[in-house]
Amino acid sequence: MAVINCEFSSNVLQKDTAMQVILPEGARALTTDGKLPVLWLLHGLSDNETAWMRRTSIERYVLPLGIAVVMPDGGRGFYTDMANGFKYFTFMTEELPEIARSFFNLSGLREYNYTAGLSMGGYGAFLLALSKPEKYCAAASLSGAVDMAAIGETLTEYKKEFKNIFGDLKKIKGSKNDLLHLAGELADKNEKIKFPALYACCGTEDFLYDANVKFRDFCRGKKIPLTYEEGPGDHNWAYWDENIKKVLEWLPIPGAEEKAG
Repeated sequence: MAVINCEFSSNVLQKDTAMQVILPEGARALTTDGKLPVLWLLHGLSDNETAWMRRTSIERYVLPLGIAVVMPDGGRGFYTDMANGFKYFTFMTEELPEIARSFFNLSGLREYNYTAGLSMGGYGAFLLALSKPEKYCAAASLSGAVDMAAIGETLTEYKKEFKNIFGDLKKIKGSKNDLLHLAGELADKNEKIKFPALYACCGTEDFLYDANVKFRDFCRGKKIPLTYEEGPGDHNWAYWDENIKKVLEWLPIPGAEEKAG
């Protein structure tokens, strides 16, 4: 594998930023366009683009899969176009893919683009896939903040910061930043557009457990394709290191079974 620390300038963010990229060495892409499938792997609120590499064995886990992993710096903006701050959603969905594909041999086809993340990044992964289902075929949330309408009101220590991100917290519900609203809206259009495959997991001791159960039950009620897993675990890297392996097994990476075998 090759691990690349890539610093570059973003016109959308109007600042320099960074991403870490894992690339398979000498791998033959089993994609229809001959380019690498890519996982856009998002960090949590207190992390940056280095977190997944420093705190998990993600490089070792993807070694046999022939997939690229792009881990961008997403700041503390929940991967949204902030009410008062950076336009992270536009950066993530428009500018970053274009820049990354100009540097590396990454596929631009929907069926080879996946997104995943932990906590804030779990919210971000679902936000990207549910808002832009034409760009991502699968999204995974690990201990994700999947119900920000409720979380924004209960985590009082973050209220000022959340207001900078989302604006009026009472207006998150039913908005473009409400994952339940986005999922329900997309489900109603399911005949016209492909629904991204969704995977969510959360530890039963996690403070976000109730939010994940609510999201699970909402998806079941709407018959939304969600793979859901829970079990003992807290909001920590031990849980995420273990469960990112399950995410990689779940992703529809072309030829993954043959490569792993």
